[in-house]
Amino acid sequence: MSGFADGTVVAGVDGSSSAVQAAVWAGAEAVRRGRPLRLVQVYAVPRVEAPVAFGGHEEVRAGLAERAEGWLADAKAAVLAEHPGLEIATAAREWSPVTALVQESRHAELVVLGSRGLGGFTGLLVGSTAVAVAAHARCPIVVVRGRTPHDAPPRTGPVVVGTDGSADSEAAIAFACEEARLRGTDVVAVHTWSEVIADGVPRPHALREDPAEIAAAERVKLAEQVVGWQRKYADLTIELEVVRGRPVRTLLERGEAAQLVVVGCRGRGGFTGMLLGSTSQALIAHSPCPVAVVRPQRTADAP
Repeated sequence: MSGFADGTVVAGVDGSSSAVQAAVWAGAEAVRRGRPLRLVQVYAVPRVEAPVAFGGHEEVRAGLAERAEGWLADAKAAVLAEHPGLEIATAAREWSPVTALVQESRHAELVVLGSRGLGGFTGLLVGSTAVAVAAHARCPIVVVRGRTPHDAPPRTGPVVVGTDGSADSEAAIAFACEEARLRGTDVVAVHTWSEVIADGVPRPHALREDPAEIAAAERVKLAEQVVGWQRKYADLTIELEVVRGRPVRTLLERGEAAQLVVVGCRGRGGFTGMLLGSTSQALIAHSPCPVAVVRPQRTADAP
């Protein structure tokens, strides 16, 4: 089955155990949201100068397609074992993984990926490919991770969201609040400040203000950003945390006790460049729980 359906939860499948865990995680998310699940496997037929060594071109294509269908069937079985009765569609696609996933995101409510992989998704979350998916996807992206490379993703703890007052972090807060509501847990809104960075640019002079006064002022800004969401989600506990330090280190520490960390695609202040270069790679590579990357386009307006 290859036709798109709007509002689905999409999971990338590549035959790895990480992708199977991500598919099961995505299945739980689909159940919470009342949405169908779409499992997608993307493969590319390699270009070789001597195809005879590998069989004819069409034989290679047929073999890759057959392998893709097998991986999809295995992932579907694993999801149904956890979530019997869930509506699941599968699609084996011959294309570039980034291009295919960006296209999938135009129809999806959420795209879910494993943190390690093989086959068509090899290196999907390394370097420029991860940046491309996060930068161009039209819906939130979740990278599913556990406490260790072999652990299943955690199912308890709060939803932690990184905030900096930008439109992207506003979208991240909206996503975090809804996720926490669906999961019956709390939100921890984290904002960092530094003596080096102020409002997204380097400080022109050495820090002269009282750090306690800066922290208090930053907390007021954070409270102002969150107050509308607290009104919208009156039954939801939103904890505010203002930290002097670096955003990635802070989020990695808070992620140890969380079931999901949420960040915007871009931002300002302490979260500038969260999904560009080494900062994003550190979070994706080392987070002890799933990480959601949210763009403003497909999120609810601020309350």
